Amino acid sequence: MNKVMPNNIDAEQALLGAMLLYEKSVRLALDEGCEPELFYLESHRLIFTVMKSLNDALKPVDITSVASKLQDLSQLDKIGGMDYLLRLSDSAVTSSNTKHYVEIILNKFYLRNLIETANDIVLNAYDESDEVENVLDSAEKQILNVTRTRKTTEFRTSGEVVSVVMDNIYQMKNQKSRLTGTKTGYKELDNTTNGLQKGDLIILAARPSMGKTAFALNLALNAAQLHLDNAVAVFSLEMPAEQLIQRMMATKSEVEGNKIRNGYLTNDEMNMLQEAAVEMKALKIFIDDTPGIRMSEIFSKCRKLSADHGLSMVVIDYIQLISGNGKNSDNRQQEVSEISRTLKSLARELKVPVIALSQLSRKVEERTEKIPMLSDLRESGAIEQDADIVMFLYREAYYQSLKDKDESLTNEKVDVIIAKHRNGATKTIELSFEKHINSFKNLAADTGGN
Repeated sequence: MNKVMPNNIDAEQALLGAMLLYEKSVRLALDEGCEPELFYLESHRLIFTVMKSLNDALKPVDITSVASKLQDLSQLDKIGGMDYLLRLSDSAVTSSNTKHYVEIILNKFYLRNLIETANDIVLNAYDESDEVENVLDSAEKQILNVTRTRKTTEFRTSGEVVSVVMDNIYQMKNQKSRLTGTKTGYKELDNTTNGLQKGDLIILAARPSMGKTAFALNLALNAAQLHLDNAVAVFSLEMPAEQLIQRMMATKSEVEGNKIRNGYLTNDEMNMLQEAAVEMKALKIFIDDTPGIRMSEIFSKCRKLSADHGLSMVVIDYIQLISGNGKNSDNRQQEVSEISRTLKSLARELKVPVIALSQLSRKVEERTEKIPMLSDLRESGAIEQDADIVMFLYREAYYQSLKDKDESLTNEKVDVIIAKHRNGATKTIELSFEKHINSFKNLAADTGGN
Protein backbone atom coordinates (compact mmCIF):
# COMPACT_ATOMS: atom_id res chain seq x y z
CA MET A 1 0.00 0.00 0.00
CA ASN A 2 1.39 3.39 -1.02
CA LYS A 3 1.66 5.81 1.85
CA VAL A 4 0.82 9.50 1.48
CA MET A 5 3.84 11.75 1.89
CA PRO A 6 3.79 13.98 5.00
CA ASN A 7 1.72 17.12 4.49
CA ASN A 8 -0.66 19.50 6.23
CA ILE A 9 -3.18 20.91 3.77
CA ASP A 10 -4.98 22.89 6.49
CA ALA A 11 -1.79 24.77 7.39
CA GLU A 12 -1.11 25.52 3.72
CA GLN A 13 -4.65 26.85 3.25
CA ALA A 14 -4.47 28.92 6.44
CA LEU A 15 -1.17 30.48 5.41
CA LEU A 16 -2.30 31.34 1.88
CA GLY A 17 -5.60 32.73 3.22
CA ALA A 18 -3.76 34.95 5.71
CA MET A 19 -1.48 36.19 2.93
CA LEU A 20 -4.51 37.11 0.81
CA LEU A 21 -5.93 39.24 3.63
CA TYR A 22 -2.95 40.59 5.55
CA GLU A 23 0.08 42.39 4.12
CA LYS A 24 1.95 41.54 7.31
CA SER A 25 1.49 37.81 6.65
CA VAL A 26 3.04 38.14 3.19
CA ARG A 27 6.09 39.82 4.66
CA LEU A 28 6.40 37.35 7.53
CA ALA A 29 6.08 34.28 5.29
CA LEU A 30 8.79 35.52 2.93
CA ASP A 31 11.04 36.56 5.84
CA GLU A 32 10.73 33.05 7.27
CA GLY A 33 12.08 31.60 4.03
CA CYS A 34 8.86 30.29 2.56
CA GLU A 35 9.25 29.15 -1.07
CA PRO A 36 6.82 27.59 -3.61
CA GLU A 37 8.45 24.13 -3.43
CA LEU A 38 7.59 23.84 0.27
CA PHE A 39 3.89 23.39 -0.51
CA TYR A 40 2.51 19.89 -1.00
CA LEU A 41 -0.33 20.71 -3.44
CA GLU A 42 0.59 21.96 -6.90
CA SER A 43 -2.32 24.44 -6.78
CA HIS A 44 -0.87 25.95 -3.61
CA ARG A 45 2.56 26.18 -5.22
CA LEU A 46 1.03 28.10 -8.13
CA ILE A 47 -0.84 30.49 -5.82
CA PHE A 48 2.22 31.19 -3.68
CA THR A 49 4.38 31.73 -6.77
CA VAL A 50 1.96 34.40 -7.99
CA MET A 51 1.83 36.02 -4.55
CA LYS A 52 5.62 36.16 -4.40
CA SER A 53 5.93 37.64 -7.89
CA LEU A 54 3.36 40.33 -7.06
CA ASN A 55 5.19 41.21 -3.85
CA ASP A 56 8.55 41.34 -5.69
CA ALA A 57 6.98 43.74 -8.19
CA LEU A 58 5.75 45.93 -5.28
CA LYS A 59 2.12 45.22 -6.23
CA PRO A 60 -0.66 44.45 -3.74
CA VAL A 61 -1.26 40.82 -2.79
CA ASP A 62 -5.04 40.34 -2.49
CA ILE A 63 -7.77 38.17 -3.99
CA THR A 64 -8.37 40.43 -7.00
CA SER A 65 -4.71 40.83 -7.98
CA VAL A 66 -3.89 37.14 -7.44
CA ALA A 67 -6.92 36.02 -9.44
CA SER A 68 -6.08 38.45 -12.24
CA LYS A 69 -2.48 37.26 -12.42
CA LEU A 70 -3.53 33.61 -12.44
CA GLN A 71 -6.04 34.36 -15.21
CA ASP A 72 -3.30 36.03 -17.27
CA LEU A 73 -1.21 32.86 -16.87
CA SER A 74 -4.22 30.64 -17.77
CA GLN A 75 -3.88 28.99 -14.36
CA LEU A 76 -6.99 30.26 -12.53
CA ASP A 77 -9.13 27.23 -13.39
CA LYS A 78 -6.24 24.91 -12.50
CA ILE A 79 -6.22 26.10 -8.88
CA GLY A 80 -10.00 25.87 -8.49
CA GLY A 81 -11.08 29.30 -9.74
CA MET A 82 -12.14 32.36 -7.82
CA ASP A 83 -14.26 30.15 -5.54
CA TYR A 84 -11.15 28.47 -4.14
CA LEU A 85 -9.41 31.80 -3.47
CA LEU A 86 -12.51 32.93 -1.56
CA ARG A 87 -12.44 29.70 0.46
CA LEU A 88 -8.80 30.36 1.33
CA SER A 89 -9.54 33.88 2.54
CA ASP A 90 -12.45 32.58 4.63
CA SER A 91 -10.05 30.17 6.41
CA ALA A 92 -7.86 33.02 7.66
CA VAL A 93 -8.78 34.55 11.00
CA THR A 94 -5.65 36.44 12.03
CA SER A 95 -2.08 37.13 10.89
CA SER A 96 -0.63 36.26 14.31
CA ASN A 97 -0.29 32.55 13.47
CA THR A 98 1.65 33.10 10.23
CA LYS A 99 5.02 31.94 11.63
CA HIS A 100 3.39 28.86 13.13
CA TYR A 101 1.84 27.90 9.78
CA VAL A 102 5.19 28.38 8.01
CA GLU A 103 6.91 26.17 10.59
CA ILE A 104 4.37 23.38 10.07
CA ILE A 105 4.76 23.56 6.27
CA LEU A 106 8.57 23.60 6.54
CA ASN A 107 8.61 20.58 8.85
CA LYS A 108 6.44 18.56 6.47
CA PHE A 109 8.70 19.58 3.58
CA TYR A 110 11.79 18.40 5.50
CA LEU A 111 10.13 15.05 6.18
CA ARG A 112 9.25 14.60 2.49
CA ASN A 113 12.80 15.58 1.55
CA LEU A 114 14.18 13.06 4.05
CA ILE A 115 11.96 10.27 2.68
CA GLU A 116 13.04 11.01 -0.90
CA THR A 117 16.69 11.05 0.17
CA ALA A 118 16.27 7.78 2.06
CA ASN A 119 14.70 6.18 -1.04
CA ASP A 120 17.69 7.31 -3.12
CA ILE A 121 20.04 5.81 -0.52
CA VAL A 122 18.15 2.51 -0.66
CA LEU A 123 18.42 2.41 -4.47
CA ASN A 124 22.14 3.19 -4.31
CA ALA A 125 22.63 0.44 -1.71
CA TYR A 126 20.97 -2.10 -4.00
CA ASP A 127 23.35 -1.09 -6.81
CA GLU A 128 26.33 -3.32 -6.08
CA SER A 129 28.48 -1.87 -8.86
CA ASP A 130 29.89 0.86 -6.60
CA GLU A 131 32.34 0.50 -3.70
CA VAL A 132 30.70 0.21 -0.28
CA GLU A 133 32.76 3.13 1.06
CA ASN A 134 31.51 5.36 -1.76
CA VAL A 135 27.89 4.37 -1.10
CA LEU A 136 28.28 5.09 2.63
CA ASP A 137 30.01 8.39 1.96
CA SER A 138 27.31 9.44 -0.52
CA ALA A 139 24.55 8.45 1.93
CA GLU A 140 26.05 10.52 4.73
CA LYS A 141 26.46 13.54 2.48
CA GLN A 142 22.85 13.27 1.29
CA ILE A 143 21.58 13.13 4.87
CA LEU A 144 23.83 16.05 5.82
CA ASN A 145 22.40 18.07 2.94
CA VAL A 146 18.90 17.54 4.33
CA THR A 147 19.92 18.65 7.83
CA ARG A 148 21.89 21.62 6.56
CA THR A 149 18.86 22.99 4.71
CA ARG A 150 17.09 22.98 8.05
CA LYS A 151 19.93 24.77 9.84
CA THR A 152 19.92 27.89 7.73
CA THR A 153 20.97 30.99 9.60
CA GLU A 154 19.63 34.49 9.41
CA PHE A 155 21.34 37.85 9.37
CA ARG A 156 22.30 39.08 12.82
CA THR A 157 22.04 42.80 13.40
CA SER A 158 25.07 44.68 14.62
CA GLY A 159 23.11 45.50 17.77
CA GLU A 160 22.63 41.82 18.60
CA VAL A 161 26.28 40.95 17.99
CA VAL A 162 27.54 43.99 19.92
CA SER A 163 25.44 42.90 22.91
CA VAL A 164 26.99 39.42 22.84
CA VAL A 165 30.51 40.84 22.55
CA MET A 166 29.96 43.28 25.41
CA ASP A 167 28.53 40.53 27.62
CA ASN A 168 31.69 38.48 26.98
CA ILE A 169 33.91 41.47 27.76
CA TYR A 170 32.06 42.16 31.05
CA GLN A 171 32.35 38.47 31.96
CA MET A 172 36.10 38.44 31.30
CA LYS A 173 36.57 41.69 33.24
CA ASN A 174 34.73 40.31 36.25
CA GLN A 175 36.65 37.04 36.27
CA LYS A 176 39.98 38.85 35.85
CA SER A 177 41.04 36.44 33.10
CA ARG A 178 42.31 36.93 29.57
CA LEU A 179 41.30 33.43 28.57
CA THR A 180 38.18 33.11 26.45
CA GLY A 181 38.89 29.71 24.91
CA THR A 182 40.04 26.23 25.87
CA LYS A 183 43.00 26.26 28.26
CA THR A 184 46.11 24.34 27.25
CA GLY A 185 47.95 24.52 30.57
CA TYR A 186 50.88 26.36 28.96
CA LYS A 187 50.91 29.89 30.32
CA GLU A 188 52.59 31.73 27.45
CA LEU A 189 50.63 29.83 24.81
CA ASP A 190 47.35 30.56 26.61
CA ASN A 191 48.23 34.24 27.00
CA THR A 192 49.15 34.51 23.31
CA THR A 193 45.98 32.83 22.04
CA ASN A 194 43.66 33.74 24.96
CA GLY A 195 43.02 30.00 25.04
CA LEU A 196 42.36 27.97 21.91
CA GLN A 197 39.26 29.61 20.46
CA LYS A 198 35.95 28.02 19.55
CA GLY A 199 35.69 27.46 15.82
CA ASP A 200 39.45 27.70 15.22
CA LEU A 201 41.42 25.22 13.14
CA ILE A 202 44.90 24.85 14.64
CA ILE A 203 47.54 23.11 12.55
CA LEU A 204 50.40 21.56 14.53
CA ALA A 205 53.19 20.61 12.15
CA ALA A 206 56.71 19.26 12.48
CA ARG A 207 59.19 16.89 10.94
CA PRO A 208 59.27 13.30 12.32
CA SER A 209 60.72 12.86 15.84
CA MET A 210 60.04 16.46 16.83
CA GLY A 211 57.37 15.36 19.31
CA LYS A 212 54.18 16.62 17.65
CA THR A 213 52.11 13.60 18.74
CA ALA A 214 53.47 13.93 22.28
CA PHE A 215 52.62 17.64 22.35
CA ALA A 216 49.11 17.01 20.97
CA LEU A 217 48.50 14.40 23.68
CA ASN A 218 49.70 16.85 26.33
CA LEU A 219 47.26 19.44 24.98
CA ALA A 220 44.43 16.89 25.04
CA LEU A 221 45.27 15.70 28.57
CA ASN A 222 45.55 19.24 29.91
CA ALA A 223 42.28 20.30 28.26
CA ALA A 224 40.48 17.29 29.75
CA GLN A 225 41.86 18.12 33.21
CA LEU A 226 41.11 21.85 32.99
CA HIS A 227 37.63 21.43 31.44
CA LEU A 228 36.19 18.49 33.37
CA ASP A 229 32.61 18.99 32.19
CA ASN A 230 33.43 18.57 28.49
CA ALA A 231 34.95 15.81 26.41
CA VAL A 232 38.14 15.78 24.37
CA ALA A 233 38.06 13.73 21.15
CA VAL A 234 41.31 12.22 19.87
CA PHE A 235 41.47 10.60 16.42
CA SER A 236 44.65 8.58 16.05
CA LEU A 237 45.14 7.29 12.52
CA GLU A 238 48.66 5.97 13.09
CA MET A 239 48.84 4.68 16.66
CA PRO A 240 46.46 2.35 18.56
CA ALA A 241 44.53 3.71 21.52
CA GLU A 242 46.49 1.59 24.01
CA GLN A 243 49.77 3.23 23.01
CA LEU A 244 48.24 6.69 23.30
CA ILE A 245 47.00 5.95 26.80
CA GLN A 246 50.41 4.56 27.78
CA ARG A 247 51.96 7.85 26.69
CA MET A 248 49.39 9.88 28.59
CA MET A 249 49.92 7.76 31.70
CA ALA A 250 53.66 8.35 31.50
CA THR A 251 52.96 12.09 31.39
CA LYS A 252 50.43 11.94 34.20
CA SER A 253 52.40 9.66 36.53
CA GLU A 254 55.92 10.82 35.54
CA VAL A 255 56.94 7.18 35.25
CA GLU A 256 59.26 6.56 32.32
CA GLY A 257 57.46 5.40 29.21
CA ASN A 258 60.03 2.70 28.55
CA LYS A 259 59.35 1.14 31.96
CA ILE A 260 55.60 1.21 31.33
CA ARG A 261 56.14 -0.62 28.04
CA ASN A 262 58.40 -3.34 29.41
CA GLY A 263 56.83 -3.70 32.87
CA TYR A 264 60.07 -3.23 34.86
CA LEU A 265 58.48 -1.11 37.57
CA THR A 266 59.27 -0.59 41.22
CA ASN A 267 56.48 -0.72 43.79
CA ASP A 268 56.56 3.07 44.09
CA GLU A 269 56.30 3.46 40.30
CA MET A 270 53.40 0.99 40.23
CA ASN A 271 51.61 3.02 42.91
CA MET A 272 52.21 6.22 40.91
CA LEU A 273 50.73 4.54 37.82
CA GLN A 274 47.69 3.32 39.74
CA GLU A 275 47.01 6.83 41.04
CA ALA A 276 47.35 8.22 37.50
CA ALA A 277 45.02 5.50 36.18
CA VAL A 278 42.31 6.40 38.70
CA GLU A 279 42.52 10.09 37.78
CA MET A 280 42.55 9.40 34.04
CA LYS A 281 39.51 7.13 34.24
CA ALA A 282 37.54 10.12 35.50
CA LEU A 283 38.51 12.26 32.49
CA LYS A 284 36.33 12.54 29.40
CA ILE A 285 38.94 11.58 26.83
CA PHE A 286 37.51 9.66 23.88
CA ILE A 287 39.91 7.96 21.45
CA ASP A 288 39.15 6.66 17.96
CA ASP A 289 42.02 4.74 16.39
CA THR A 290 40.35 3.81 13.10
CA PRO A 291 43.10 3.82 10.43
CA GLY A 292 42.28 5.74 7.25
CA ILE A 293 39.10 7.23 8.72
CA ARG A 294 37.08 9.54 6.45
CA MET A 295 36.06 13.09 7.30
CA SER A 296 32.37 12.12 7.16
CA GLU A 297 32.98 9.59 9.95
CA ILE A 298 34.92 12.14 12.01
CA PHE A 299 32.05 14.60 11.60
CA SER A 300 29.43 12.04 12.68
CA LYS A 301 31.36 10.87 15.73
CA CYS A 302 32.12 14.41 16.88
CA ARG A 303 28.49 15.46 16.50
CA LYS A 304 27.35 12.55 18.65
CA LEU A 305 30.06 13.18 21.25
CA SER A 306 29.16 16.87 21.39
CA ALA A 307 25.49 16.04 21.87
CA ASP A 308 26.14 13.42 24.56
CA HIS A 309 28.98 15.00 26.54
CA GLY A 310 29.84 18.44 25.19
CA LEU A 311 33.20 19.03 23.51
CA SER A 312 36.14 21.22 24.49
CA MET A 313 38.67 20.06 21.89
CA VAL A 314 39.21 17.75 18.92
CA VAL A 315 42.68 16.36 18.10
CA ILE A 316 43.45 14.59 14.82
CA ASP A 317 46.77 12.79 14.25
CA TYR A 318 47.27 13.41 11.37
CA ILE A 319 45.81 15.11 8.26
CA GLN A 320 47.75 13.20 5.62
CA LEU A 321 46.40 9.84 6.87
CA ILE A 322 42.72 10.82 6.54
CA SER A 323 41.10 9.04 3.60
CA GLY A 324 39.68 11.17 0.81
CA ASN A 325 36.20 10.76 -0.62
CA GLY A 326 37.54 9.05 -3.72
CA LYS A 327 36.50 11.80 -6.14
CA ASN A 328 39.97 13.33 -6.31
CA SER A 329 41.96 10.16 -5.70
CA ASP A 330 44.28 11.00 -8.60
CA ASN A 331 45.15 14.34 -7.04
CA ARG A 332 46.14 14.00 -3.39
CA GLN A 333 46.70 17.75 -3.09
CA GLN A 334 43.04 18.40 -3.94
CA GLU A 335 41.98 15.70 -1.47
CA VAL A 336 44.01 17.28 1.33
CA SER A 337 42.58 20.68 0.43
CA GLU A 338 39.05 19.32 0.77
CA ILE A 339 39.95 17.64 4.08
CA SER A 340 41.38 20.92 5.35
CA ARG A 341 38.21 22.84 4.46
CA THR A 342 36.06 20.18 6.13
CA LEU A 343 38.16 20.37 9.31
CA LYS A 344 37.51 24.11 9.45
CA SER A 345 33.77 23.43 8.95
CA LEU A 346 33.92 20.91 11.80
CA ALA A 347 35.46 23.50 14.13
CA ARG A 348 32.88 26.14 13.22
CA GLU A 349 29.82 23.89 13.36
CA LEU A 350 30.68 22.32 16.73
CA LYS A 351 32.22 25.53 18.11
CA VAL A 352 35.40 23.86 19.36
CA PRO A 353 39.10 24.22 18.58
CA VAL A 354 40.25 21.47 16.21
CA ILE A 355 43.95 20.61 16.43
CA ALA A 356 45.09 18.78 13.31
CA LEU A 357 48.63 17.44 13.05
CA SER A 358 50.43 17.71 9.74
CA GLN A 359 53.65 16.58 8.19
CA LEU A 360 56.24 18.94 6.80
CA SER A 361 58.00 18.40 3.49
CA ARG A 362 61.56 17.12 3.34
CA LYS A 363 62.71 20.55 2.17
CA VAL A 364 63.37 21.31 5.84
CA GLU A 365 66.11 18.69 5.99
CA GLU A 366 67.76 20.03 2.85
CA ARG A 367 68.34 23.47 4.37
CA THR A 368 71.19 24.45 6.63
CA GLU A 369 68.67 26.28 8.80
CA LYS A 370 66.19 23.62 9.94
CA ILE A 371 63.60 25.95 11.45
CA PRO A 372 60.31 25.22 9.60
CA MET A 373 58.38 27.78 7.55
CA LEU A 374 54.80 27.99 6.28
CA SER A 375 55.94 26.97 2.80
CA ASP A 376 57.05 23.63 4.28
CA LEU A 377 53.48 22.47 4.94
CA ARG A 378 53.13 19.28 2.97
CA GLU A 379 50.78 18.64 0.04
CA SER A 380 48.53 21.68 0.19
CA GLY A 381 48.65 25.45 0.51
CA ALA A 382 44.99 25.19 1.53
CA ILE A 383 46.11 23.94 4.95
CA GLU A 384 47.77 27.28 5.63
CA GLN A 385 44.84 29.17 4.12
CA ASP A 386 42.17 27.40 6.18
CA ALA A 387 44.09 27.40 9.46
CA ASP A 388 43.50 30.08 12.08
CA ILE A 389 46.75 29.12 13.82
CA VAL A 390 49.76 27.29 12.44
CA MET A 391 52.23 26.05 15.04
CA PHE A 392 55.57 24.37 14.37
CA LEU A 393 57.68 22.35 16.80
CA TYR A 394 61.43 22.73 16.55
CA ARG A 395 64.03 20.92 18.70
CA GLU A 396 67.49 22.19 17.97
CA ALA A 397 68.94 19.57 20.33
CA TYR A 398 67.48 16.81 18.11
CA TYR A 399 69.59 17.88 15.15
CA GLN A 400 72.60 18.35 17.41
CA SER A 401 72.19 14.82 18.79
CA LEU A 402 72.11 13.44 15.23
CA LYS A 403 75.36 15.26 14.51
CA ASP A 404 77.00 14.07 17.71
CA LYS A 405 75.32 10.62 17.59
CA ASP A 406 74.18 11.25 21.17
CA GLU A 407 70.51 10.72 22.07
CA SER A 408 70.99 10.55 25.82
CA LEU A 409 69.48 13.98 26.44
CA THR A 410 66.10 13.50 28.14
CA ASN A 411 65.20 17.09 29.02
CA GLU A 412 65.53 19.74 26.38
CA LYS A 413 64.14 23.05 25.20
CA VAL A 414 61.52 22.97 22.44
CA ASP A 415 60.39 25.94 20.39
CA VAL A 416 56.67 26.18 19.70
CA ILE A 417 56.66 28.55 16.73
CA ILE A 418 53.34 30.29 16.09
CA ALA A 419 53.93 31.09 12.43
CA LYS A 420 50.36 32.13 11.65
CA HIS A 421 47.79 33.59 14.03
CA ARG A 422 44.74 34.99 12.28
CA ASN A 423 43.51 36.88 15.32
CA GLY A 424 46.68 37.61 17.23
CA ALA A 425 50.45 37.83 17.36
CA THR A 426 52.98 35.41 15.97
CA LYS A 427 55.80 34.44 18.31
CA THR A 428 58.04 31.63 19.50
CA ILE A 429 57.24 30.02 22.84
CA GLU A 430 59.81 27.96 24.69
CA LEU A 431 58.77 24.81 26.54
CA SER A 432 60.66 22.02 28.25
CA PHE A 433 60.31 18.54 26.77
CA GLU A 434 60.99 15.56 29.02
CA LYS A 435 60.82 12.87 26.40
CA HIS A 436 61.35 9.93 28.78
CA ILE A 437 57.92 10.70 30.28
CA ASN A 438 56.41 12.19 27.11
CA SER A 439 55.80 15.50 28.89
CA PHE A 440 55.92 19.14 27.78
CA LYS A 441 56.15 21.66 30.62
CA ASN A 442 56.32 25.39 31.10
CA LEU A 443 59.88 26.61 31.55
CA ALA A 444 58.75 28.98 34.31
CA ALA A 445 57.76 27.67 37.71
CA ASP A 446 54.13 28.83 37.40
CA THR A 447 51.90 26.77 35.12
CA GLY A 448 48.61 28.62 35.08
CA GLY A 449 46.94 30.51 32.27
CA ASN A 450 45.41 33.64 33.75
